[in-house]
Amino acid sequence: MSIQAPEYVRQIAPYQAGKPISELAREYGLQVERIVKLASNENPLGMPESAKRAMAAELAELGRYPDSNGFELKAAIAARYRVPPDWITLGNGSNDVLEIAAHALVQAGQSIVYSQYSFAVYALATQGVGARAIVVPARNYGHDLKAMRAAIEPDTRLVFIANPNNPTGTFVPAAEVAEFLASVPSNVVVVLDEAYTEYLEPADRFDSTEWVRQYPNLIVVRTFSKAYGLAGLRMGMGLAQPELTDLMNRVRQPFNVNSLAQAAAIAALGDEEFLRRSYEINRAGLQRMQAAFAEMGVEYLPSYGNFVLVRVGDAAAVYESLLHDAVIVRPVGGYGLPEWLRVSVGLPEENETFLAAFKRALGR
Repeated sequence: MSIQAPEYVRQIAPYQAGKPISELAREYGLQVERIVKLASNENPLGMPESAKRAMAAELAELGRYPDSNGFELKAAIAARYRVPPDWITLGNGSNDVLEIAAHALVQAGQSIVYSQYSFAVYALATQGVGARAIVVPARNYGHDLKAMRAAIEPDTRLVFIANPNNPTGTFVPAAEVAEFLASVPSNVVVVLDEAYTEYLEPADRFDSTEWVRQYPNLIVVRTFSKAYGLAGLRMGMGLAQPELTDLMNRVRQPFNVNSLAQAAAIAALGDEEFLRRSYEINRAGLQRMQAAFAEMGVEYLPSYGNFVLVRVGDAAAVYESLLHDAVIVRPVGGYGLPEWLRVSVGLPEENETFLAAFKRALGR
């Protein structure tokens, strides 16, 4: 029997996640305690204690389905961002929200616009609905919004923008984003992916919910996996006006956000002290890493996220050397950047372990 499937599905290359600590320990015979993982842009502080307590309180109810509508979580998000609850779409991580948008708004054969060197899930979401990708060349490894506006075609239904961008760490200032949004046709939906926005310095921050109020064709996507420390629980959200939210909820899976994730997200959302510590430890680690790369004369891209993209030449060899030294980083050849590695910011001692191993890998 020959299994039949759409050709566009067969052409999808599955997402490659960062190597887990347990896998490296098995493959190289290393002690788990020795391994430093700086591969997946996770929060090195882990999960906030407030979220752990909220999860513990929820354990007794795990025999029941979660609230499919996420009433309490939506109420907390609505209060935080000053939007009505019916402007919120909950997701099993922000990846889920990105894919929900594609499934709700794009038919096979129509086009989706995104930038070269942008988040891999944009390509996967495009392929997953059989859409045509319009990949716009990057400008200085980041989004060229003028070129992206020019690339929009009559059949374009969706534009993905990551700000800050993963894996390059680049950032588009608010004025440029605002100019782009004002120029986009009203029948084209813009997805503004702000997974790393909590790591921005105060001078670079802006309130994107004001744009949601202004533009019915805008979806702002956020995640709890980075600064909030809930990566293992998979919790994301989209903010948009009700017409878009209604469409997205028509294709969203029932119960797509589990009870523990909802409880933890409510707690984390109100934990300002943890968010402050996450920002500060990342800012210090980012400065330390970038200063060390500059001192070594290694090319890197100044980052606005919680990671740095660094050019090493033979990235495969350097990556392998780091693995033998019990350090996991992220190769980005799949993004068209075969000479680069992406390094997440860790705790101070993890950053120092990486830098020492990195110097050895480069033979310095």
